[in-house]
Amino acid sequence: MANLILLGLTLRTSLPVQSPIELEQTAFNFHQGNPKSMEAISNLPLPDAFLEFLNENGIDPSIYTATDSTPRYIRLKPGCEEQLEAIEADIKFISRRKASGAAVSALNISPGDHVLDLCAAPGAKLCMVLELLGNSGSVTGVDVAKHRLAACRTLVQKYKLGDNCRLFVADGASFSLIPIRVHSDFKSVNREFGVEKDEFLFKEWTSRRPWKERKRANKEIKNGSLELVQDPELIYYGRCSGVVGMSKIELFQTVSSHEISQYGYDKVLVDAECTHDGSIKHIQKFENWGWSTMERRVLDAERTDDLTVLQFRLLTNGFKLLRVGGNLVYSTCSLTHAQNEDVVERFLSLNPCAELLVIDGSESWPCKSGRIPKTLRFDPLTSRTSGLFVAKFTKLAKDNI
Repeated sequence: MANLILLGLTLRTSLPVQSPIELEQTAFNFHQGNPKSMEAISNLPLPDAFLEFLNENGIDPSIYTATDSTPRYIRLKPGCEEQLEAIEADIKFISRRKASGAAVSALNISPGDHVLDLCAAPGAKLCMVLELLGNSGSVTGVDVAKHRLAACRTLVQKYKLGDNCRLFVADGASFSLIPIRVHSDFKSVNREFGVEKDEFLFKEWTSRRPWKERKRANKEIKNGSLELVQDPELIYYGRCSGVVGMSKIELFQTVSSHEISQYGYDKVLVDAECTHDGSIKHIQKFENWGWSTMERRVLDAERTDDLTVLQFRLLTNGFKLLRVGGNLVYSTCSLTHAQNEDVVERFLSLNPCAELLVIDGSESWPCKSGRIPKTLRFDPLTSRTSGLFVAKFTKLAKDNI
């Protein structure tokens, strides 16, 4: 059992773990004891270009200038419930509901599920998924940035959550590996083709690559035989992830769309890269970074266009890796229509097997409907959280279309 630490506090509680809404969500006001930062939002001088951006997207600027800022949240692990009152008294926090965990809750994760987190870094949602699964199923985390995925690895190891986890450095828009279903009828191809005598087999994970693997890689580099397009880089795998004892042929085998429809992931989370304009703390940082930096990172039309293309590709590939009947959640911390509803509408128009679902339990969540029915939006005024957009899909069998 692991802890999650935020602001240097290590907390545990034995509250239910059915969803982040049912979980006891605790909020520690980050501004408490820091009057200077408490005034930062009320005095935040939003530039005209950003105000125009907000107006174009129907976003109320007051969410960034409200004097009553959003609190800082801490999610508590199951554990010592009897200590909860003492913890509350000690740090003087108040209970709140947190938005970002809603993306994980919307997946309705069940024991035994095989889950794909296609944009896994820095790892908070990945850890939450692993906690919900316990010792069952598996989680495959993917991220294009190796240093950020390494942070995920640190988290799952530190909190002892990684037994059923594997982490790949890869482009989420083209990642193609399905889960390892140990007890399924889908057997690995190395039994068909045989394993060469010196074929590398994965042993229990260690941070140091085996000598034989390093020797082979050095030889390939020397001979110039490394391919430009390489397999995803596996930077971590737990002892119960199914990787131990496999060959690389097995792990990186190519499968057909029919096999994916049967043996793909039960649940897929696509928490896509975005402009982060819904994150109040993120927008605050631009006062120190310089508002010109905001124009490049948030307001630049070319970058936004590139992001929406990436978001669509991530959503499309995540759905491709989903088994028939499985669920996929698409989320961003942007409040713009272009990165949310527009992406969803385009995706639905091109994927007749995709169907939007009502998110179970969301009627009690502090959020509002998005422009598209069944989608949800969190924002500081409605939810007392940073911004979040959530849409949930299922994959229909072609026969049912």
